Amino acid sequence: MAMKTVSTWKSHGGVQGVYTHASDVCGCDMTFAVFVPPQAAEGPLPVLWYLSGLTCTHANVMEKGEYRRLAAELGIIIVCPDTSPRGENVPDDKDDWQFGSGAGFYVDATVEPYARNYRMYTYITEELPALIAREFPADMERQSIFGHSMGGHGALTIALKHPDRYRSCSAFAPIVEPTTAGWSSKAFERYLGSDQDSWRKYDACALVKDGARFSEFLIDQGAADSFLDEGLRPWLFEECCREAGISLTLNMREGYDHSYYFISTFMNDHLRWHHQRLTA
Repeated sequence: MAMKTVSTWKSHGGVQGVYTHASDVCGCDMTFAVFVPPQAAEGPLPVLWYLSGLTCTHANVMEKGEYRRLAAELGIIIVCPDTSPRGENVPDDKDDWQFGSGAGFYVDATVEPYARNYRMYTYITEELPALIAREFPADMERQSIFGHSMGGHGALTIALKHPDRYRSCSAFAPIVEPTTAGWSSKAFERYLGSDQDSWRKYDACALVKDGARFSEFLIDQGAADSFLDEGLRPWLFEECCREAGISLTLNMREGYDHSYYFISTFMNDHLRWHHQRLTA
């Protein structure tokens, strides 16, 4: 699991790096980005995980998310994994942008040929955290998680299944009920098989209905998002949280869409929100 440095840049007094390692979990080389703020010279810092959306890599938020200035000010390490395994020997469907490379959905696939590589849930929750703990000045007792779209789905489900690990969880335009959304349910069937009961552990609404709990959530959603009614439907999660007694702040942002223009606008709000909980 040796890590290799692809590139580093000094930014806001800290270091933005891109790294690779051979992943045993995914059976291929994986790439990820880490921003380490200047306060790391004084000791370990809290970690905030950002999970990207469909078609994205680590680079989308790294280049367009505008998180470094405030992360440097607050003293938070930002980790940005890739969204799926990649490589010549990794099975893919190049004609479907909602499946395969770039669309791992943060699940552990159980159906061949995808089960050999598409194990993003275990990669994000076990293998990569172990690498981060070993290679970076990270205080793994203080972790939080957030993400966008498919990555928002990943953040919500991972937090719900690990409430003692993460101090906070937020999302930009998350897919809250992927088991019933047309653009994700077909991926679930190809990754997980036809037994829909097995899908529930990767569905935020189903997890809450089945008894999973987390302290609170923050969601920002663009009201002009073209995917709002088809795949996102945050009101479904709002109803689940209300019935379960989970605190949820859902901000509907008029005029904003699904893009990084939207994400970067509210990135600082999320960083400050997480910082308050990471340092409480």
